Amino acid sequence: MFLETKKRIESELANYIRDIGRLYSLNRTYGPLFRHIKEFISRKGKRIRPILFTIGYLGYAKKPAPGLYRSALSMELLHDFLLVHDDIIDKSSTRRGKPSMHAMLNKYLSAYKNVKFSGEDLAIVIGDVIYAMALHAFLSIKEKPQQKEMALEKFIDAAFYTGCGEFIEILYSARGIDKIKKEDIYKIYDLKTANYTFASPLAIGATLAGAPDKEVNRLFQYGLCLGRAFQIQDDILGIFSEEKEIGKSNLTDLQEAKKTILIWHAYRNASAKDKTIIKNTLTKKSVTSNDLLNIRKVILGSMSLNFARNEIDTLINKATGLNRISAMKPRYKKSLDTFSKEMLSL
Repeated sequence: MFLETKKRIESELANYIRDIGRLYSLNRTYGPLFRHIKEFISRKGKRIRPILFTIGYLGYAKKPAPGLYRSALSMELLHDFLLVHDDIIDKSSTRRGKPSMHAMLNKYLSAYKNVKFSGEDLAIVIGDVIYAMALHAFLSIKEKPQQKEMALEKFIDAAFYTGCGEFIEILYSARGIDKIKKEDIYKIYDLKTANYTFASPLAIGATLAGAPDKEVNRLFQYGLCLGRAFQIQDDILGIFSEEKEIGKSNLTDLQEAKKTILIWHAYRNASAKDKTIIKNTLTKKSVTSNDLLNIRKVILGSMSLNFARNEIDTLINKATGLNRISAMKPRYKKSLDTFSKEMLSL
């Protein structure tokens, strides 16, 4: 079912790009802005957020409301907005295997002489435009006004808390690994990933459908468990995968001194020598491939990879239990379980 849903979302995205271009005369009036937005948001992706939004809605609705799939795009556009700004903060030159937004814009500006602004400056503005598009798309669904307003509040909450998570993570990057607690890391995971990727899309969709608060809250908790598991797996991929597999540099997390569960556990279970390796790597101005190889050895030697995988199993089991007692329609409960396992390759 989720493959069919993804196809509907992909089709709706193409239609939305066409319609928003016409509505605001973007191609004629703001050509470079529109072309860069169109290229960026059209890139291949998993579409996790709009799919979960749709499942959350259909799991409780009597029938699909007009505008459902366009409204679901709001979660994908929120994601795109955050990626544009995140890549500026991370100084990342690639996204989804292609140049990041600011990298594309720096190339575009290279044709101009003596410009006093950068691709990063323009990318910030484009990110803001994409966020406005997300709100515009959200309002497309024809549902009861009260349900729509409640769901919109949850959408805004998702954007708010994700921003808070980003802020905290940046500050934590300046804090020594010995000063970081496990709950600090999970706080960032919940705010920056689990909320807007899993918990909020499901809860927003269910709220639009008029699901009881108890059901919405259970779905939200399900999403938090799934989101934590997904982020831990992403941390593993970020360290142990090659760049071509993940579409960005595998040095990124170390370069940004991100405090992940893998690094946290490794530091607490490493020898004095290996603790020094971790500290030195996280404080280096420029991380190399050799640093990555050394960190991999420390993680494996401290059994941190096994620890992280056990954490994923625990979280998935909890999520499965929450889904089992949900009052969601059986078809969508099953679809949610299948989709979750696909995402985590279980």
